[in-house]
Amino acid sequence: MKDLKAYTIKFVGLKLGLHNFEFKIDNTFFEHFEYNEFNNADVTVNVTMQKKTTLLEFHFEASGAVNVYCDLTNEPFDQTISNAFDLVVKFGEEYNNENEDILIVPHGEYQINIGQYIYELLVLGVPSKRIHPGVEDGSLDSDILKKLEELSPKGDIEKDDNEDIDPRWNTLKKLLTDK
Repeated sequence: MKDLKAYTIKFVGLKLGLHNFEFKIDNTFFEHFEYNEFNNADVTVNVTMQKKTTLLEFHFEASGAVNVYCDLTNEPFDQTISNAFDLVVKFGEEYNNENEDILIVPHGEYQINIGQYIYELLVLGVPSKRIHPGVEDGSLDSDILKKLEELSPKGDIEKDDNEDIDPRWNTLKKLLTDK
């Protein structure tokens, strides 16, 4: 993974208080992470940083759309993304990112790269099951959907009561009716 300098925030020269950052994310961002699940991406990430004397509080908000393939029909469609994440950055003896909500950086640090957090925010913002909106409302006309409908089972298959059933099952069925 290459260093994502555009997503590095230098916090040493900033005053105490709120600071806003806006990032436009497209496919080149995901190429740095070698992630190719998205055909196209157009997402805006707003980052609000609250600088305090002993720590930094980040609030990430992502909104936009990514073009993905439908899991049922393999048709491309734009999946909307809306996700948020909070991160607290504290200062300590050594770097520690074991906790997902708290990042500890050494006292001498003067900047932080938030590229990994933006990446995780966006990838986790996409549903695990991607279904084209046309499939849900029935407006998508696809050969794959027609074939799925053709091959799907038609209703419940009714069983004849006259079929030969193992007599042991009849004894077990009596247990359900005896109370």
